[in-house]
Amino acid sequence: MITEIKDLITTHIGEQAIVRIEEEHLHPILVINDSDLVKIAFLLRDTEGYYFDFLSNISTLDYYPDYRFAVVYHLSSIPYQTQLTLKVEIENDRRLDNLPEIPSVSAVWRTADWHEREAFDLMGIFFTEHPDLRRILLPDDWQGYPLRKDYEDAETYHGIAIK
Repeated sequence: MITEIKDLITTHIGEQAIVRIEEEHLHPILVINDSDLVKIAFLLRDTEGYYFDFLSNISTLDYYPDYRFAVVYHLSSIPYQTQLTLKVEIENDRRLDNLPEIPSVSAVWRTADWHEREAFDLMGIFFTEHPDLRRILLPDDWQGYPLRKDYEDAETYHGIAIK
């Protein structure tokens, strides 16, 4: 199935859309170009025979000490009972004033709204065109992104010791 999906994407969007296929995992992963993410998402959702109508999860990876992050999309087609994993890799200098950016897919799948907010809140991934990108679990004035491997735990928050 992964080869068919690769062919669908390259036919409709172009060869540049696919970075590689990772087949060494339990489920193969299609690594795609971030600039084609939204077009690929609409194509996979709207194409008869595939109809990936459900985004079940977005997860993020920190490749510390490398200057690289990844966002992983777990898709399901409920009518066809198939699953697909997409991954987008992002190079970034890890500075807190220069967050890694990727386009939002919240216009494609409504569930992306909260998943993207969680990835923003905990890993510091900025989703462009997101309708309401703000922290979802931590206070608005929290410093840093706790799931990053280089995150240093705060000792206090508003004068209260954190243990």
